[in-house]
Amino acid sequence: MHEFKYIGNELHCETVKISDIAKKVDTPFYLYSYKTLLDHYYKLKKAFSSINPLICFSMKANSNLAVLRALIKEGAGLDIVSGGELYKALRIGANPKRIVYASVGKTDKEIREAIKNKILLFNVESVPELDLINTVAQKLKRKVDVSLRINPGVEVDTHNFIATARQDNKFGLDLDTVKFLFSNLKRMSNVNLIGVHIHIGSQITESHPFIEAINIISSFVDELKKDGVRLKYFNIGGGLGIIYREETPQTAQGFAKAVLPYLKKLRLKIILEPGRFICGNAGILVTGVLYIKDTRFKRFIIVDAGMNDLIRPALYDAYHEILPIVESKFKSQNLEKADIVGPICESADFLAKERPMPRLESGDLLAVMGAGAYGFSMSSNYNSRPRCAEVMVIRGKFYVVKKAESYKDLVKGEIIPKVLR
Repeated sequence: MHEFKYIGNELHCETVKISDIAKKVDTPFYLYSYKTLLDHYYKLKKAFSSINPLICFSMKANSNLAVLRALIKEGAGLDIVSGGELYKALRIGANPKRIVYASVGKTDKEIREAIKNKILLFNVESVPELDLINTVAQKLKRKVDVSLRINPGVEVDTHNFIATARQDNKFGLDLDTVKFLFSNLKRMSNVNLIGVHIHIGSQITESHPFIEAINIISSFVDELKKDGVRLKYFNIGGGLGIIYREETPQTAQGFAKAVLPYLKKLRLKIILEPGRFICGNAGILVTGVLYIKDTRFKRFIIVDAGMNDLIRPALYDAYHEILPIVESKFKSQNLEKADIVGPICESADFLAKERPMPRLESGDLLAVMGAGAYGFSMSSNYNSRPRCAEVMVIRGKFYVVKKAESYKDLVKGEIIPKVLR
């Protein structure tokens, strides 16, 4: 459920007219519902309350400072994957002991900063990375806690680009390598191997892949116990799917009911890393119609948001529902199929294809639904387009939580060598 609904004839974010926001904020812009964001977080927290897990919001899904601050104020931790995300997390006052750090390509500098700031755990993805963490920790005269990311080889029904637990993926370590590392702890004098981590993919709508992966890890943990290894943490990752179109994803309660019996047997502190589940349907992209272009072959609705603003349709052929801000636009006219496209000079620049749409006009507003996750966080300046604003509705008022970039921002940091002047 989300808080983007028609009241009367107009789409609202909570109780605020989106058209009123568009009068003050130029389109395109991202719009977030504070209430939806927290509702989804609380659903997970309540569903897993019997084991009191550490819920670390996945920053890669949405790293807006206001979004992060709203969540950590309610007790969320953070799952980070870069030095930039660590910087942002600390900027909004996140407790380092509620931060876990994944990523297959952590640099020396990033590792050093994370150790200095005393984060809870590194999720380690390779043997060379573990060696580097140990080396950096030695130089800093610290001993750091580490969790090893295991690739359990589980197949999931999702897009190939967001399936992360297959044996041919770049993520994680195979079980034999993990077992070797635990049996050779003495070679790592400055790391404590105290946990295991999995993340099997994203936009997963069924529980059985999670159960399969958890069972694999459970058997492995039992083996480690026999060898005298005692763990503290089991991070089950994220990946819970949401509704974009006709999906029937599991609810937080349904997911918890399915996996809790297996997690309780482990008697370890559980960490969850939800991203999309919390923020996906808490955000939309608002865009304005520029032109209607009719050809002999099809109709194009050209809007001011492009693939630089929302790349998911181009990258994953992802479906996003598109609604008119004025509901009667759909109700009062016959619908005709059209491609909804942006201004970017690429054939892949589309938000929807062959979508039944009404006779729109220049200046009409559209809402691209389910854009709160991997929307702005994956946006770019392609075609030298400034990134758009981000707005949040909180308790009946809207706030610009990130200003739109200007043309000056596009050249910030660029230098023309004297030889070219």
